[in-house]
Amino acid sequence: MPIPAAFDLSGRVAVVTGAGSRDGISFATARHLAELGAAVMISATSARIEARVSELRTAGFDTAGVTGDLTDEDAASRLVSAALRQWGRLDIVVNNAGMISTASPVFESGTADSMSLPTWQASLARNLTTAFLVTKAALPAMTSRGWGRIIMIASVTGPVMAMRADVAYAAAKAGMAGLTRAVAIDAAGHGITVNAVAPGWIATGSQTPQEHDEGLATPIGRSGSPDEVAAAAAWLASPGASYITGQCLVVDGGNSIAEQRATPARRNLSLSGPDAGPQTGVTARPESGTHQPRAASGT
Repeated sequence: MPIPAAFDLSGRVAVVTGAGSRDGISFATARHLAELGAAVMISATSARIEARVSELRTAGFDTAGVTGDLTDEDAASRLVSAALRQWGRLDIVVNNAGMISTASPVFESGTADSMSLPTWQASLARNLTTAFLVTKAALPAMTSRGWGRIIMIASVTGPVMAMRADVAYAAAKAGMAGLTRAVAIDAAGHGITVNAVAPGWIATGSQTPQEHDEGLATPIGRSGSPDEVAAAAAWLASPGASYITGQCLVVDGGNSIAEQRATPARRNLSLSGPDAGPQTGVTARPESGTHQPRAASGT
């Protein structure tokens, strides 16, 4: 059965950053785009990107890979240039690089009063500047053709909610939402849409037991999968999403809309709301944060 026209990416070329991890959001997104017909250039900071390229090629997809630190402007330009050399065009960019790099595995976490300025700057560079630099490098190729899709993989942390002692990451991801809207306005007249996807608790291979438990407390009652985030990104990259721009699509199992934070996700809610009487059998838990698991994203 042919792919419906609204989702068909045949002849399109995509760049997906931060795709080194086999079980991460970025690699799942690259696979979804390839399944819809796109040729895909993937990137990471380490040589493990070669294994990801091999997996996609073995599955029959047109794929290549580049290694580089996208906090460097030249590296971002080389990534875009590699896609243009390989296929002669660039239509889709998915900015997922961030969180932590396997080449420099340091979490830039902390409170505002405890975090050093270099740590703050490093987190903004990794989680926000990378998206700016790749977007900046990609826009001329999209503008020249009058068609483009840019998708930022943000987080509910920052744009929607916040974690304790994670001030720089939250600020960077909130900045990514602002970047999305600003570029969307500037690029709209050139046939380019710019949107963000904000994941909540996602079950990557590096998810901790605590993060798993937080996922169980969402209204849906589980963590999401990388494929569920990737499907949202792939839809925003599709021809059918042509009238959607400047938006932030939350993929968190309803966690950011739930008011009853001390109430377990799975139980019989025979009474609810402000007029309900006392309920028994309720186990209280601390209010949960809702950002992506603090795990290597494959950058």
